[in-house]
Amino acid sequence: MEGRGMNRTSAIGLVLLACMVAILLGLAVPMSAPVAGSVEPCCFANDRYEGACKVIPGEGETCKSILAYLNNPMSTGKSYCGGTSVRGGWIQVDCKTGKAM
Repeated sequence: MEGRGMNRTSAIGLVLLACMVAILLGLAVPMSAPVAGSVEPCCFANDRYEGACKVIPGEGETCKSILAYLNNPMSTGKSYCGGTSVRGGWIQVDCKTGKAM
């Protein structure tokens, strides 16, 4: 019986060790999901809007899709550019220089 109990203890120890290794390896593997703040912002300008509008694209969004939204007179529901109601006339600009792209 003693030999059998020793095997069971060893098996439990090996399972625990395997779980600990799996956890440690899981923590060491880099995540493929983007880290908050790692997405480049998109910047837009409009003669009827004061200042530049900076937007960080959300999941499934691109600078192009945001620009299309801002230029669509029928678009509603998003709060880009401080929730502005200005539609049409938007251009994408370089966030550093403010010049049209």
